[in-house]
Amino acid sequence: MRFTVISPDIYTYGAMLIAGILKNNGYDVVIKNTLSASPKDTVLLSLYSTQHLINEEIKSFVAERKKTQGEVFVGGPVSAYPEIIFGELNPDCVITGEGEDTVLLIAEKGISDDIPGLSYRDEKGDIIKTKHAGPASINRPLPLIPKDIAKQSIRGASAYIETHRGCTGACTFCQVPRYFGRNIRSRELEDILKEVREFKKHGAKRISVSGGTGSLYKYKNGQIDEDAFVELLKGMAKIMGPKNVSSPDIRVDCISDKILDAIRDYTIGWVFFGLESGSDNVLMHMGKGARVKQASDAVYKCREHGLKVAGSFIVGHPLETETDYELTKDFIAEHYLDDVFVSIAEPIPKTPLADLVLKTPSEKNPTYVPHAGEYKSLKLSESEARSFDLQMHADMFKPNLHVVTDEVFNAYLKGVRKDGFEVRAATDLLFKYYYNSEN
Repeated sequence: MRFTVISPDIYTYGAMLIAGILKNNGYDVVIKNTLSASPKDTVLLSLYSTQHLINEEIKSFVAERKKTQGEVFVGGPVSAYPEIIFGELNPDCVITGEGEDTVLLIAEKGISDDIPGLSYRDEKGDIIKTKHAGPASINRPLPLIPKDIAKQSIRGASAYIETHRGCTGACTFCQVPRYFGRNIRSRELEDILKEVREFKKHGAKRISVSGGTGSLYKYKNGQIDEDAFVELLKGMAKIMGPKNVSSPDIRVDCISDKILDAIRDYTIGWVFFGLESGSDNVLMHMGKGARVKQASDAVYKCREHGLKVAGSFIVGHPLETETDYELTKDFIAEHYLDDVFVSIAEPIPKTPLADLVLKTPSEKNPTYVPHAGEYKSLKLSESEARSFDLQMHADMFKPNLHVVTDEVFNAYLKGVRKDGFEVRAATDLLFKYYYNSEN
């Protein structure tokens, strides 16, 4: 049996990992970031965004494969709600949760009700869900790295590699603790460094640490292992060079002097905080587990260690008030972040945020409510208006001069309209299948 593993647009680590596991077990495997495969191949679609489920190109690709009897399996983070996948794409099966063991069992036995972590339709068309597969082993073979990995740039990195699984946080908008759990499972350092060498051998220009919060590597018994994180970055820098390593994503409550020094000495020198809001009220509803004072202290601490700081913010949370939003603007004005990323709250299936959105009437959801303020003539939703306003506001307070030209203005406007459309599409999808399952 020959497999084509496809991760649309970008080679995700998960897709490379699954492809590597299949190859290591003797299967002929091809990995692609485009929607194409030989007629006789079994296709594994690794989907990482809800938007993939309403993408017409992906829908057409799956439909054409089905016409030619080509099997299509779907896995990845979207697998949390198989009913949506079957309703929109109708693949042969959905691999739910961590799929390393499940995909090998399917390759060996075919679709079967005794394989854990699997959903499929029976002869009547009903969706059958087997028992949960449980956590996969953190020890595995090398991923299958594409020959053109050097051309890929995800926030400047050729690839994000996995150092551990799980997250101690419980952010209501995030799928990571629900997909991988809240217990931290860390890989052995030498296995990670062996992988880094393999990526470099294949031409990777920069490697970034994945896993949600890099400093949780080797976290155990409620304690962060500072020394383990330092050795991780030091080892990666020795292979790639410090300017070709990044460890951007980190929680404001998971830093220390030693951790920040390591980021300064062994990486590109940036820290990326998920700040989300300048309002304690919103942070509480988001389940961040940290407050504005902690976020503020973390930013200043990074400055003391000579690091650049980027922050991500989420607007349009169903419980975000105008006062909450103004507090976020105040936070940005005070802290002069080096870069700012703004997104509209997207309800990812099977997260608490999705549950909240489903309970929120459209006339009270900022993503649907028409903006009636300063940008009324632009015909934006309230969420889109806040995102647009916050991006322009942030440019005024970055350390280097950022002028909002007509070109920048139009780029921001185009971006927020796209974000708003996609979040509404994802929300509509939830309502469609929620009501179907309830009725």
